[in-house]
Amino acid sequence: MNVAIVGATGVVGRKIIQIINERKFFADEFFLFASQKSQGTTFDILGKTYTVESLNEKNLKNKKIDIALFSAGSKVSKKFVPYFLNMGAYVVDNASYFRLTENIPLVSFGVNDNLITKDTHLICNPNCSTIMLMPILNALKPFGIKRVVVNTYQACSGAGKDGIDDLLLKRACPLKFEKPIFNNCLPKIGNFTNEYSEEELKIINESRKILGLNSLAITATCVRVPVLNCHAESVNVAVCKQFSAKKLKQVIKNIPKLIVYENDYPTQLECDETDNILVGRIRKDNSLKNSFWLYLVSDNLRVGAALNAVKIAEKIKKVAIIDL
Repeated sequence: MNVAIVGATGVVGRKIIQIINERKFFADEFFLFASQKSQGTTFDILGKTYTVESLNEKNLKNKKIDIALFSAGSKVSKKFVPYFLNMGAYVVDNASYFRLTENIPLVSFGVNDNLITKDTHLICNPNCSTIMLMPILNALKPFGIKRVVVNTYQACSGAGKDGIDDLLLKRACPLKFEKPIFNNCLPKIGNFTNEYSEEELKIINESRKILGLNSLAITATCVRVPVLNCHAESVNVAVCKQFSAKKLKQVIKNIPKLIVYENDYPTQLECDETDNILVGRIRKDNSLKNSFWLYLVSDNLRVGAALNAVKIAEKIKKVAIIDL
């Protein structure tokens, strides 16, 4: 089995390589691709050194690739995902381009990974802010989700290397953001469409697709904050059935890789480089019946992107790749 990593030198691509090493996700051969300026970069994967190639049809020719992990942005996905599919590869795409396309699974592992079969050759990875929200909303589905309000506080690593550098270098004329991010908060992530930002629409539309609740009443405000890594979300959920904060804690304590803070609150620093979603400030919303507040934090590069992609690839290997 051969695995390709497209966008290997980006912040998510590097995290994918790190997690492959940590989880010992074996392949006979790894092929690493990135832009022309990154060709020649080397990475060690499971004890062997691999060199990054420029992503083009010449370098793809005559290669046998079984699984391709994409983290190179929507423009690259639009052009090259079909090419890899025509090569016979299974593709896990971290970009947003195909996420809402009908009949293409959008998978949050542990929530709807049952959609991964030998016949699903293209699987999309959700947005990082959507992924951290899904386990809790999925656990609350049996109680009838009436309404969800999400406010995010998103780290600069979610905007890639330029976003990180805008923060660390305290750029007055930022390369990634419209306004300086150092010592500042920016309530705009992506372009505005009908007064909602692209990030807000991703949370809304992706949540509906993953949960299978097309008319879910969900709204969001997404804010970029001067934090290096890890996202936070303040979430208000109203359910239809009689519910209590105590019951809510019991329900979410049963979610794998989710840690509840009983008498404390989680922060971004505490979840950096972990595979857990940390949840605290669970309390009743006294303004509305059967309504509650929660505060979530998770590592957006790991939990919100790379780990989910690698877990999907592991399942593809299990259910679809026969000739290992």
